[in-house]
Amino acid sequence: MKHIAFLLACSLVCAWAQETSTLRLNKTIPLPGVKGRFDHFAVDVKGRRLFVAALGNNTLEILDIDGGKRLKTVTGLSKPTGVLYLAEANQIGVANGDQGTFKLFDGESYALIKTVAPLEDADNARYDRQAKVIYVGYGAGALGILDPGTARLTGSIKLPGHPESFQLEQGGSRVFVNVPDAGQISVIDRRKGTVATRWPLGEFKANFPMALDEAHSRLFIGCRQPAKLLALDTTNGKRVTDLTISGDIDDLFYDSARKQLYLSCGEGFIDVIDQKDADHYKTRERIRTAEGARTSFFSPDLNEFYLAVPGRGDRAAEIRAYRPQAQ
Repeated sequence: MKHIAFLLACSLVCAWAQETSTLRLNKTIPLPGVKGRFDHFAVDVKGRRLFVAALGNNTLEILDIDGGKRLKTVTGLSKPTGVLYLAEANQIGVANGDQGTFKLFDGESYALIKTVAPLEDADNARYDRQAKVIYVGYGAGALGILDPGTARLTGSIKLPGHPESFQLEQGGSRVFVNVPDAGQISVIDRRKGTVATRWPLGEFKANFPMALDEAHSRLFIGCRQPAKLLALDTTNGKRVTDLTISGDIDDLFYDSARKQLYLSCGEGFIDVIDQKDADHYKTRERIRTAEGARTSFFSPDLNEFYLAVPGRGDRAAEIRAYRPQAQ
């Protein structure tokens, strides 16, 4: 009877843990032979492909999401960083930090189509669907504007330091840019192509990742020194709150359907933060992952959160796909 009671208690605990877990591991995609750290991701929703910049391996890894396997490894890159997918043209864009280039590849054959240069230390990339231009952070402080049709750099917006993560408003004309070397958020008016204002972050340093909740006028900033999540009011740049998080944050995403944030931290955790309302936030869960697993991507269209786990020692590199659970 004691044995049965123990098993019943264990099953209840397991059931409770599953019910309260916000992210459930859905599948693991192995990446044998891939060395070093990862950088940014992009997704082809219709084709159900994931594009992963394997920065330390100097490759772009193209994965079959449903099949849980690698489709293709694109070589000839040097410190690949930002990645984006242009669905209408079926093209993949990759920023290369060491080469100082932005390369466009055919989405079917994966052949190189065009190269935009020079873009020293090319990094994050975003596609403006309304204007049909690509923004790329690069150099000692600039946001480049690229025409994907002609593969030309058509403009550049000067910044006070190298840009890290940035977000484009969909219902407005602003671009919010993390500039950690300057300890600020630079706010760009993309109609004028100039910096409209700057929001200093004071004692909060190493502001690399960023996410935007446009519906509630909130901008989320992940800082490493100290390890904090900041919520800023986008109407005035004022800090609404700050929350202690796990160390070595590198990526940050807002799930508007569930009103929660996913933070991937190199300390070895995914932090899940609940948004009670626009001004109040609380840590819901710290999901243990692996040391150094700090790069991630959330696709609301596919309803999956992807975490890159770099190879270390006997541990091979892999991508872990998590499914957000109903609240």
